[in-house]
Amino acid sequence: MSMQGPYLAEIAHLMGDPARANMLHALMDGRALTAKELAWIAGVAPQTASGHLAKLMQGKLIDVAVQGRHRYYRLAGPEVATALEGLMVLANLDGTSRRLPSRVGAELSQARTCYDHFAGRLGIGIHDALMAGGHLAASEGGYALTASGRAIFRALGLDPDATARSRRAALRPCLDWSERRPHLAGHLAASLACRCFEMDWVRRRKDGRAVVLTEAGRGVLEAALPGFRCDAPEPVSPALREPVPALA
Repeated sequence: MSMQGPYLAEIAHLMGDPARANMLHALMDGRALTAKELAWIAGVAPQTASGHLAKLMQGKLIDVAVQGRHRYYRLAGPEVATALEGLMVLANLDGTSRRLPSRVGAELSQARTCYDHFAGRLGIGIHDALMAGGHLAASEGGYALTASGRAIFRALGLDPDATARSRRAALRPCLDWSERRPHLAGHLAASLACRCFEMDWVRRRKDGRAVVLTEAGRGVLEAALPGFRCDAPEPVSPALREPVPALA
């Protein structure tokens, strides 16, 4: 009997190859990369990378844009990024960062991009401040801005109505793989990220998805969003840890 509908096994197979997984992970910051760059990231020869990229395109996981002699690859859309972020949540359920060097893992946990919006403690800080202040309300498919939330976005230089015709949700929760709590996704969250980069409130690091909140940006967000925090958690003193119950 032939099976109709989504080809889950085929998509899982495409994402499951280590080289292709590294390529997809590299594209999760929303930028487009060349085949040569992706081959270096995946640790494979250019010819091998071309084969992987062809498979990812056939599976509709990536798109390509041609500019002159160059071909630039990027994720096919936010749905692909959401699926990858979900897989990373599953991969990090034990709370370890053994797959990442400690410095890189700390940088990604602090602040990074998740396709076109902020993740890590930066993204969670924005989400939590908006929620705690009553600036978000539950809505079908995600969140809606309250009157005070709309005022905040305008104060940050954004028009909440500018992209009202987008097929994407304006704002929705996206489970953060490193913190296992929601950060803010959607086309308004993407617009906020663009604004932060434009105003130098947040800067991209040279390599990878990690970003840096500038002092100016921290000041702007703290003023616009009372209660906003983007700090690493304080280490717990061994004396304050809950005792481990003895096994019976």
